[in-house]
Amino acid sequence: MYFFSQTRLVPQKARCYITDNKRLFLPFLLLTALAIPATREFTLQALSDAFFQVSVFVAATLLIYYYLIDRLPQLQLSYLRAKSGILEVSFASILGALPGCGGAIIVVTQFTKKQASFGSVVAVLTATMGDAAFLLLATRPLDGLLMMLIGVSVGIISGQIVNLFHSSSSFQPSNATEYNEEPQCQPKILEYSRPVWKLALIPSLIIAFVIATNTDTRFFGEGLANIITVFGSLMALFTVIVWALSSKGASYKQVTSEEAPCTPPSKLTKVLMDTHFVTAWVVASFMVFEILVNVAGVDLAAWFSEYAYLAPLVAVAIGLLPGCGPQIVVMTLYIQGIIPFSAMAANAISNDGDALFPAIALAPKAALMATVYSTIPALLLGYGLYFYGI
Repeated sequence: MYFFSQTRLVPQKARCYITDNKRLFLPFLLLTALAIPATREFTLQALSDAFFQVSVFVAATLLIYYYLIDRLPQLQLSYLRAKSGILEVSFASILGALPGCGGAIIVVTQFTKKQASFGSVVAVLTATMGDAAFLLLATRPLDGLLMMLIGVSVGIISGQIVNLFHSSSSFQPSNATEYNEEPQCQPKILEYSRPVWKLALIPSLIIAFVIATNTDTRFFGEGLANIITVFGSLMALFTVIVWALSSKGASYKQVTSEEAPCTPPSKLTKVLMDTHFVTAWVVASFMVFEILVNVAGVDLAAWFSEYAYLAPLVAVAIGLLPGCGPQIVVMTLYIQGIIPFSAMAANAISNDGDALFPAIALAPKAALMATVYSTIPALLLGYGLYFYGI
């Protein structure tokens, strides 16, 4: 059956995909903003900034990270727990601090298989920053390393305290279960992305490093500066479109979490999928900021400055949302200098990233209690840093 849409016929299946895929809202917003003269200039600049200031460095960081992580063996927490409870909790915190959500999902899965304690779940969810860690490391590496160290320390302390009051088997499901996520990636879509990134990455890195040194690209000529801006905008728009078409985008989880890797796994494919995901949420953050400032006349920096005491609380509340997307928004606000380190740290401790999805699916009571327990140190740390003037 076909429906008439403007000047052409659109299959019902295609129409349902377009209306049901919530990810398509972002490229639609971008194309609309580019079509309107009043919003075109700041949209081009926002897209270009997102690509050169974030996407390029995230892609490079991911390439290095996945190359190294393949050479690190995964230890079983059950073995560590038999040796020492603090060793188990410490290793869980370290796994959580690793960029991305892979380490946290490993611990959650082992908990549901009765190979890890509830304290290790609290520790890993407290320490994890999810994909927001890639963004922080790529743009502010020293802050990223400091936040990882803080996350590990708070995770160890939280996990140990929880294990003092709960047995290792608390909140475990009655039957041992394992989380298996069906891959969402679309190989045909990624086929278009791979050659584009292979051609664009090196020259984009060179441009990104030049921009990172606070060099005005207009120093090389107005024409070249405009070409760089348009190129960055097109790459960001291309990345967002690929992200939107790489998933059905029908549920909250499919919009806010990274896709499960393709089979067979490929480091380059995983790098591109994660880069597309981070880029999409960064672009969304940049656009919301530009629209509020340039269209609505809202000064976010002044608002957060006036109500700075609310920033850690708001950041913790956002951290309670599962998925990495909302947390990338908070990290973007920090990188732009809108919120203080205390608010970013509070969000980093409270957020559980994508690891909360398997926890909710396999051990919902444990997921709820772990979220509650991770909120307490997040508030203490956030407001401790805030009153210390950080």
